[in-house]
Amino acid sequence: MSSTQALEKIDEVLAAHKLSREDYEHIKQILGREPNLVEIGIFSAMWSEHCSYKSSKKYLNGFPTKAPWVIQGPGENAGVIDIGGGMAAVFKMESHNHPSYIEPFQGAATGVGGILRDIFTMGARPVANLNSLRFGDIDGEGETERYQRHLVRGVVEGIGSYGNCMGVPTIGGEMSFESCYNGNILVNAFSLGLAKADEIFYGKAEGVGNPVIYVGSKTGRDGLGGAVMSSDSFTEESKKLRPTVQVGDPFTEKLLLEACLELFKTDYVIGIQDMGAAGLTSSSFEMAGRSGSGMIMHLDKVPAREEGMTPYEFMLSESQERMLICARKGTEEKIMEIFEKWDLDCAVIGEVTDTGRMELFWHGEKVADVPVDPVSEEAPILDRPTKRPAYLDEIAGVTIDDFDRVENQEAFEKLVASEEVVDKAWVYEQYDSMVQTNTEKHPGSLDASVIRVKETGVALAMSSDCNPRYCYIDPFKGAALAVLESGRNVAMSGARPLAITDCLNFGNPENPEVMWQFAQACEGIKEACSEMETPVVSGNVSLYNETNGVSVFPTPAIAMVGVNDSEYRVLPSHFQQEGNTLVLVGETKGEFGGSLYMKEVCGAIAGSLADIDYAAEARLWQLVAQANKEELLSAAKDVNVGGLAIALAKMAARSGKGADVKIDFPDSRWIFDETQSRAILEVAPDKLQELGRLAMDLGLKVQPIGTVGGEELKVNDVVMPLDKLKEVYFGEFKKVIEQDL
Repeated sequence: MSSTQALEKIDEVLAAHKLSREDYEHIKQILGREPNLVEIGIFSAMWSEHCSYKSSKKYLNGFPTKAPWVIQGPGENAGVIDIGGGMAAVFKMESHNHPSYIEPFQGAATGVGGILRDIFTMGARPVANLNSLRFGDIDGEGETERYQRHLVRGVVEGIGSYGNCMGVPTIGGEMSFESCYNGNILVNAFSLGLAKADEIFYGKAEGVGNPVIYVGSKTGRDGLGGAVMSSDSFTEESKKLRPTVQVGDPFTEKLLLEACLELFKTDYVIGIQDMGAAGLTSSSFEMAGRSGSGMIMHLDKVPAREEGMTPYEFMLSESQERMLICARKGTEEKIMEIFEKWDLDCAVIGEVTDTGRMELFWHGEKVADVPVDPVSEEAPILDRPTKRPAYLDEIAGVTIDDFDRVENQEAFEKLVASEEVVDKAWVYEQYDSMVQTNTEKHPGSLDASVIRVKETGVALAMSSDCNPRYCYIDPFKGAALAVLESGRNVAMSGARPLAITDCLNFGNPENPEVMWQFAQACEGIKEACSEMETPVVSGNVSLYNETNGVSVFPTPAIAMVGVNDSEYRVLPSHFQQEGNTLVLVGETKGEFGGSLYMKEVCGAIAGSLADIDYAAEARLWQLVAQANKEELLSAAKDVNVGGLAIALAKMAARSGKGADVKIDFPDSRWIFDETQSRAILEVAPDKLQELGRLAMDLGLKVQPIGTVGGEELKVNDVVMPLDKLKEVYFGEFKKVIEQDL
């Protein structure tokens, strides 16, 4: 082979692994020689966007991550917070976007499986799942709409199938629709587990001579190149890459969960790591890297389910339901007994060394020798150019007055029937939300979802939120408002918001405008989390959510977790008692930027967002918490998408009770405005004065606006009979999603 042919061959290999010539020279410098194919595969996976955060790391620095209640922040499989009574909540959110577009059932199912492993690898039993889903246009007869409906059905089935089989309740989530997701849907999975606060396990490998043990399913060729595939934009060709989508087996994972939890009751484990993206490569390098250790692995000892597999395939396979354990020397047989009892593969495949190198062997022959630290510590950190998008200047000054005025009744009927507003019973009825018997507020209950903690009698509230339209018109404020909205939902259940996990979904980082959006969103999250004292304890970045040059809206999904001191004081979010008074907390200022009204009635996603009043938001959370503690409230519901009228419509439909509301606004359309830091509280008449006193002490404006009762919902000049409201609210989504079945 000529030197020219050799160079062409290398360029071909590098292109297949998404590595540049500069990367290759760096790898040669690290190794002191030419890398072989196994080593190129290792560097490719570990230096992929998905694993190394090379485009985003610069902006993630500075996230607030500490608080007295934070036990473990970012850097481990999941974040951990103290929830009192010697118990800890372990939680994280991850994306599985590209795989779910290619193969919706398996993509979504393995997304759930992966996030569950992140939780129980920390020693926690998963007790609650949420999901944050974004799809494109689903209502219509075109090819795009039909395919989007296919994706919705497949994703929902995948989530339900895996979670239900695992016996972990899916207790809530969110789903929204925008045209920007037609080529790239977003599937973000959240899971929360419980553990004793002093029994958390970490992903480390230390102690020279300690065995490295592989447990779980056998390794196959599924998922090869998954981490690299998730670090690139979509084209029509890449959408056909089904082999890069893993195949999950929830029944095996259930066995793995129980086996691991049994193992954690012993003192055999030094460290444990889930095999997620990049499989055995990422798990082994991360465990050794965290401990400053080295490792020897014999890849021919890895259990295989396919014949003729190579060292390259063993290292990069993303087969599901697998773990890597560093154990105490001498406990190997006892560990094998546990996993054999649960009918799982278990094999000693290596040991910890003090060399700082990953040495891989195949039938006695060394096939790779790579220093551990440089693989993670010297991954390229890119300082990509940023540029404020030009479209912002075009949309910033747009208001609802630039469009023809529409009667409020017509606007209400359009908004209340929108896919974003209507109840998603068709979705959540496919999820088992009651398994484990701890669910207090289940899907469809509005605002946050809640479980009780049997061990201590407290309740945990959690909510996943993001308004992509807000983030499109102002990524900084939109991301900050996602933090506030998720926190407000948790607060409306009577809980104290404590910490977040995030999943930052953005387009192509090679586009300077996308990187500007990302940078702005990170700063917004930093500001909001600092102001509200809700640190970031875990998270995920998903870039390259782009198809044929079209990026998704910035979508920094935020999941907030909070604690309610009593499982018996969980606030509902719908009407409770006829004759009760409805009170609006907070000021209404006529804000329509990025609003549902602007989208559905005006046909535009435009405008600007007002300055954020963090002090007012904090006072609102405090008011609801204190009023709930004093048993002054019957229900609480935040005012957000669609404004006051839509919040009341949801409360009425969910409860089967009407309401008569009158409120004087400078403009009648303000019943649809989306001013932040507002809530509707339901109060018994004899408790109204005491609530007013609390609000006055906090400097909050409270205004009685109506009463619960009747067979209609009346909001100023808008009237809808309850029967019609419930028919639309509970029936519209099913009608749309099943129209071609």
